[in-house]
Amino acid sequence: MGLREEFEEAVKAIQALPKDGPYQATNDEKLKFYGWFKQATEGKCTTEKPAFYNVIGRAKWNAWNDLGDMSAEECMRLYLDEYANVRKIADGLAPAS
Repeated sequence: MGLREEFEEAVKAIQALPKDGPYQATNDEKLKFYGWFKQATEGKCTTEKPAFYNVIGRAKWNAWNDLGDMSAEECMRLYLDEYANVRKIADGLAPAS
């Protein structure tokens, strides 16, 4: 499986994490995943910075914009590395069957 396919599978898995499951991502983790996803799928941030009162939009914009000229491939690798960490944590939290 190539990098793009692994990335797409990881994206599906992260998006499918139950909101009330044993693993709860922090806001910082969610923003990292968001930034890497946007950079990997759309490239460098070229959208206008949201207004100061749009706190969530601004945080997402910052997470993406801060990546600058990082390549899509590097973002996919970082996403996959962090996903591997999440899986280790989530697997450790899962109840034994």
